[in-house]
Amino acid sequence: MNSRLNYYLSVSQILVKDYNEPTQFSRILKRYFLQNKKHGSRDRKIISELCFSYFRLGKALSTLPFDTRIKVALFLCKTNSKGYEELFEDEYLNNWSIDNKIRLLFIEKKFSDFKLDDVFPLMEHINFSTKKEFIESHFFQPYLFIRIRKNKYLSVTEKLHRNNISYKEIEKNCLALLNSTKLDGILKINDEVVIQDLSSQRIVQFFELIKSSNSAITNVWDCCAASGGKSILAFDTLENIHLTVSDVRTFILENLKQRFLEANIYNYTSFIADLSLENKLNKKFDMIICDVPCSGSGTWSRTPEMLCDFNTEKLNHFVELQKKISSNALNCLNTSGFFLYITCSVYADENENVVNYLVNKFGVRIIKSSYILGFNNNADTMFAALLKF
Repeated sequence: MNSRLNYYLSVSQILVKDYNEPTQFSRILKRYFLQNKKHGSRDRKIISELCFSYFRLGKALSTLPFDTRIKVALFLCKTNSKGYEELFEDEYLNNWSIDNKIRLLFIEKKFSDFKLDDVFPLMEHINFSTKKEFIESHFFQPYLFIRIRKNKYLSVTEKLHRNNISYKEIEKNCLALLNSTKLDGILKINDEVVIQDLSSQRIVQFFELIKSSNSAITNVWDCCAASGGKSILAFDTLENIHLTVSDVRTFILENLKQRFLEANIYNYTSFIADLSLENKLNKKFDMIICDVPCSGSGTWSRTPEMLCDFNTEKLNHFVELQKKISSNALNCLNTSGFFLYITCSVYADENENVVNYLVNKFGVRIIKSSYILGFNNNADTMFAALLKF
């Protein structure tokens, strides 16, 4: 093996073995590269690919040494062996196929203790039927998705063509691009397009259901606003609404202020709120968007390091937090209003079980409830439930 590739492997091994922080691994890598400026762009690309491929195995074959696991990971994650041929014996190279199912079959035959369920934690907590396909999707990096805002389609696509940026049109006003695509300086982010995952964009079906009910929706509260993507989507879909946004984090609302400015949203109210505590807000809303903090398990193909260190204790923490937040928020819903509960989790504990808790506690009824399975389009998976008194 050439010394350079051997060096990449040794650096990657140290980085993944030392990782035990709550911080996303991408930030750890960024910090490492800033401290080690000797790494050029090619070095950074290979080291990053090795590390993230390793994490994509989750806890599968966890007893095997690093060198073996990294080979299995690369074999499952890459459609060809380019750049890594020296690592692999002929049996790997002869079974390398663009079809990941063929590669997976080879690994299952070669390693009798390889179990696909070991890749993703707490599989017994997932209810939907396409579990196998869902797990397999974690061997690949999802796309970068953008939502084109009203009357911006022609200008956006023209700019992409002019800059030789390839894209795939998934559905109306939704484009998929390679995750590494740089859009700054090409598109007006938040004005022309919103960077938003496909499944998150598909929350629009719940907004359209509300719109079709002909109910008077004037005051909309996004009670866990975070980056504000759902707020902008609601603004674009429902029209003529007054937005109220809140979050527990001050810096989030500061960032949101700038994002709304770029999105030409001026008619809104914002405030800091910790909804895990008693809600003393003396106001009622026609619609509440409750995109609660969650495990994020529907997005772990973007942060595969999470596959290695999630357990029941952490899951239960999120469930209790979700019950508190959604209960406190629901107290502010008008009797004729709509409550939209959202997670980016695949665990029933955070989804159906919390919704059933709200139904039993408050007497609300479920108008629509579903998983939004994005993995067939290299996107995230989400859950949403629309509730009403």
